[in-house]
Amino acid sequence: MAVRKILQVGNLLLYERSKVVDFRSDDVKAIILDLKDTLEDFMDRKKLGRGISCPQIGLLKRAIYIIEDGMHLAFVNPRIVKRSREKMMVWDSCFCYDVDIFVHIERNRDIEVEYQTPEGVRKMEKFSGPLSELLQHEVDHLNGILSYQHLKKPMRIMKRVEWEKQGRPYITQGWKK
Repeated sequence: MAVRKILQVGNLLLYERSKVVDFRSDDVKAIILDLKDTLEDFMDRKKLGRGISCPQIGLLKRAIYIIEDGMHLAFVNPRIVKRSREKMMVWDSCFCYDVDIFVHIERNRDIEVEYQTPEGVRKMEKFSGPLSELLQHEVDHLNGILSYQHLKKPMRIMKRVEWEKQGRPYITQGWKK
């Protein structure tokens, strides 16, 4: 449909809670296609990225699009309903930081997510490791939370160039297949 502009950290829309997608009045297919086109464009330009949520393109609706390991996944009205006690440490970045900055934060190792498909079918799925981390990041966006807000002392932040020198790690501890 269209490649949309990605809002940058500091834009007040990024700190607002998104509204539920209404299958009767919202053009769900257009929303998902805009997310997909914008994600693919960003990945082509920046050679990085795996997921995007509506607030990042200035739309306060509860939808996410992910491309991970060749899978294209769309989540409408996702809600994390269960989180494992086990945690993992991850290097998290964001399109809203233009993937120039990475923050070292804690995420739940496993989550269960209730969501709808773009066709409105309700689903419940469990996610672990990289997909768990990514979905937590994107659902945070829907709730007006950016990853840097999860920083705890001692705060660890690095530029992308340093992250790449270290072998581009995402999960640094707490996840094993």
